[in-house]
Amino acid sequence: MILASIGCFAILFAAIGVLRMPDFYLRLSVTVKAATLGVGLLLVCAAIIFPDVSVTTKVFAILFFIVLTAPIAAHIIAKAAYFTQTPQWEGTVMDELKQDYHKEKPKDVPVNDEEGMVILEDEDEED
Repeated sequence: MILASIGCFAILFAAIGVLRMPDFYLRLSVTVKAATLGVGLLLVCAAIIFPDVSVTTKVFAILFFIVLTAPIAAHIIAKAAYFTQTPQWEGTVMDELKQDYHKEKPKDVPVNDEEGMVILEDEDEED
């Protein structure tokens, strides 16, 4: 019961974090961490309540895959957002990827403007 309550609160904090965080990257981080913890605690609670071996095996398999795939998926989504130049929060102090990825801009990657709208750049027209 305590694990279920803590898991529900973690999921609630994830939902509140989506509303309270100022930019996409922080929302993604809060959501993935808190939701993974919440779902994991709810699954562990289910394994305790239903002590059958088949239920416990399924719970730990699901838990393993969630813990394995959620951070990787979040990383890939955040990297795609960074490459499409999703705006960062004004309070962002450091951009460690800038030196690695902004050497030369590829021509086929869409760019976001200040409002977050995608700007499709036309290729150079030859006369």
